[in-house]
This record gives sequence, C-alpha cells and structure tokens, in this order.
Amino acid sequence: MVKGLILAALIALVGCTTAKGSFCSVSSPIRPSAKAVDAISDEEAKTVLAHNRKGEKLCGWRP
Repeated sequence: MVKGLILAALIALVGCTTAKGSFCSVSSPIRPSAKAVDAISDEEAKTVLAHNRKGEKLCGWRP
C-alpha cells in the first residue's frame, strides 16, 4: 500500500513536466515516513533521492 502511494506521488510529479513554471514552482521534496522507508524498494529509494537532490541543487531545498 505504502509503495503504491509513493509510486503514485512520483508518477504525479513526473506528469508535471508539461505544467507551466519551473521545477521549483511545481515540485516539493518527497519526505516518506519511517514506515514507508522500511517498505520502499531500492529503485523507488533511488528515484526519491534523485528527485530530492535535484531540488536541493535547483531550489535550495534542505533535508
């Protein structure tokens, strides 16, 4: 269930590529709960980490 919710959130974020505005105006950090982190796959973790690192670089997000 948790994996599905995280995956749905990631898909929704990817779908924002046609939205007007910059990455910073249409995205926000993904901060899964401790329970979600325990259940996340390696591939999903890499995707979340890549998204958050992009936000740190482009938008100044802080962990």
